[in-house]
Amino acid sequence: MSDKHAHRSGEDRPRHIPPTPPLGGKAGASEHPDVKSFQEPHTRESTLRPSRRDRVTLSTPVCALLGCDYPIILAGMGGVSRSELVTAVTRAGGFGFLGMVREPAALIRQEVEAVRRCTTRPFGVNLIPAATEPALLEQELAACIELGVSAVALFWDLSRETVARLRQAGILVVCQVGSADEASEAVSAGAQILIAQGVEAGGHVRGTTPLHELLQQIVPMSPVPVLAAGGLVDGQDLVDVLHAGAQAAVLGTAFLASPESFAHYYHKKRVVDGHASDTLITETFHINWPMGAPVRVLRNSVTRGERGTPSTAEPTIIGSEMGRPIYLFSTDSPLRSMTGDFEAMALYAGCGIDRIRTLTPAGTRLAAIMADAAHILFDERTEQIAQAGREKS
Repeated sequence: MSDKHAHRSGEDRPRHIPPTPPLGGKAGASEHPDVKSFQEPHTRESTLRPSRRDRVTLSTPVCALLGCDYPIILAGMGGVSRSELVTAVTRAGGFGFLGMVREPAALIRQEVEAVRRCTTRPFGVNLIPAATEPALLEQELAACIELGVSAVALFWDLSRETVARLRQAGILVVCQVGSADEASEAVSAGAQILIAQGVEAGGHVRGTTPLHELLQQIVPMSPVPVLAAGGLVDGQDLVDVLHAGAQAAVLGTAFLASPESFAHYYHKKRVVDGHASDTLITETFHINWPMGAPVRVLRNSVTRGERGTPSTAEPTIIGSEMGRPIYLFSTDSPLRSMTGDFEAMALYAGCGIDRIRTLTPAGTRLAAIMADAAHILFDERTEQIAQAGREKS
């Protein structure tokens, strides 16, 4: 892959991304003028928290380890999980990861400081060593250590050196895996928490196993907490993964469809309008990542072959982010800071999009998930008690 095909390094990427503008603001050329009618009202933080009974019922050991109230984790979606979204999820009682893959250290500092201005609750940073040039990765790690972030999530090829360095600095290391073998290797390297990612997940997908099968393989053999990721959206999903032995649910697409996410409105609208059958796994979007890295995206002109193939097409610029070119077949997804042909970009989405039908504030969605899960568990417990009574009579 020639240099002009590659994502620019942290040295020549923009050093400053302006604070997230309100959705519907003038961030890109195609922001929808009627976006406000597509949102639900914001809810004050004080009203986002489930009742004390719900909190006790749904707390798990990993919540204490991470320092959050509820077993709901915001995935570190590159570009999308910026400070506004992480702050919203964290203040609502969950745990958020900033998606900082291939981002310059200056942006990591800016985003970390932005969250810390809004909350004293812990949060983490997501990095992808395999998709990051070594010099830039060194700068990212140094920034995370200097800032003393609570946790760093790692994905794709395991870097034992990175795990060891972070642990030595007192940072909690979370590794996302797609198979039992990867889970075993990550634990051996020193991972303190695992994320089991099922094939239903949006974005880059490491494994080929459905989530609940993967949990059956990893939970019994793991000496560290296991979190679940892949197509999770609502309270029933949370209850299901808790019953399967996971200690929290990791949500990406569900939080992408929120006013606080840094995804462009076009991407959010496609998610809300989409269905699981509209998604597919493809290796067509490859620029910026190692070759052979499959992603789950919404079908578009690229996946239908209407833009040629990565091996035959001429390098084509289809967008821009503050002067940085966005190439056809890039793994870049549409962001508020971008302009261009969003339809032809990587529109990441998981299989749970059938149940995402509104752009909902992240805190409101988290509270609804918690309330639904608590009611489901309460009903299950009530039925168990009733059944026990019937068996005795």
